[in-house]
This record gives sequence, structure tokens and C-alpha cells, in this order.
Amino acid sequence: MKKLEFQRKIKSNPRPLIVDLWAPWCSPCKAMAPGFKVVSQKYQGQVDVLKINVDESPEVMKELGVMSIPTVIGFVRGEEILRRTGMQTQGMLDFFFETTLSEKKPAIMPPAPATRVIRTLLGLTAAALGWFVWDSIWIVIAGGIIVFSGYYDRCPIFRAIAPRIKSLFMTSKNTAG
Repeated sequence: MKKLEFQRKIKSNPRPLIVDLWAPWCSPCKAMAPGFKVVSQKYQGQVDVLKINVDESPEVMKELGVMSIPTVIGFVRGEEILRRTGMQTQGMLDFFFETTLSEKKPAIMPPAPATRVIRTLLGLTAAALGWFVWDSIWIVIAGGIIVFSGYYDRCPIFRAIAPRIKSLFMTSKNTAG
């Protein structure tokens, strides 16, 4: 697919559009394919899917600034509203399709499952070292913050205040420029 053809497709598409950038040699792409197929069938007729083989469409990959695959991008009326890189679980893909269908940028983008695990392990390690080795409450607190950063999207208090905080930054950004 050429760059101009891609731009025409995303701009003229009447429904929300999910672009899946993949390659036949990509193992994470192959692993994600069954879940992607299930979710795309669930949203058939509501959200359109455009699968792009990056080996055949390097112009599109460059146009989108994609550095690794798989990459999934949600478009609404030609505008990108969200993007994820790397292998996604079926649950994350369902969230992705649902968010794109809602036509709104998410206030909170949940971390990928692997990121949750890494943050949990790092945070617990820091907290344990702070507690047992260095006897420092500040390191224990830092470890707790690291663990929280893996699960913030599930916290109802954070969900309630995140859009307000985001709007404050958007307002100050608009008034500064």
C-alpha cells in the first residue's frame, strides 16, 4: 500500500478504523493474530480493520513513525486516538476496539500485561530492600509507588481524578501557547 492510498483510506473511512501493522516473519504478530481475529469479528460492522504488511508498505510504516511491530493504531475520522506497540492480549485488544468505537481518546491508557509484571517485581524488590536491607521508609514508599504505577488504571480514585488533572494540563498548555 502506498502512502497516499493509506491516507485516503483513513481520512475517508466512515467508521472508526483499527490499523494493524504486522509482518509474516514476526512471532509476536503471529501470536496476537488469533485474539485479533476474535475481537475484530466481535466488532465487525462497527469498527473497520486495515491490516498492513510492513514489508510490502514501508512508506506507510515511515509515515506513521512505527519503529517496531506489531503496532495497532486506532483512527477516528482520520485522526489517531490511540496506539499500542508489541504483542497485545485479547483483553487489551477488546479495550482497544471499544475505545476506538467510543471515538474518544482514553484518559487512562492501561499498561501492557508484561509492564504490569515488571513494575510489580521492581516495586516489591525495592520495598523489600528498603525494609530489610536499608531500613528506609522512603525506599519502601518508592517501591509502593512503582507497584501502583502498574495498576493505576484499576484504581477508582485515580480514574475519577485523572480526567480532571489532564484537563488542567491541557488548559495551561493552551493558555501558555
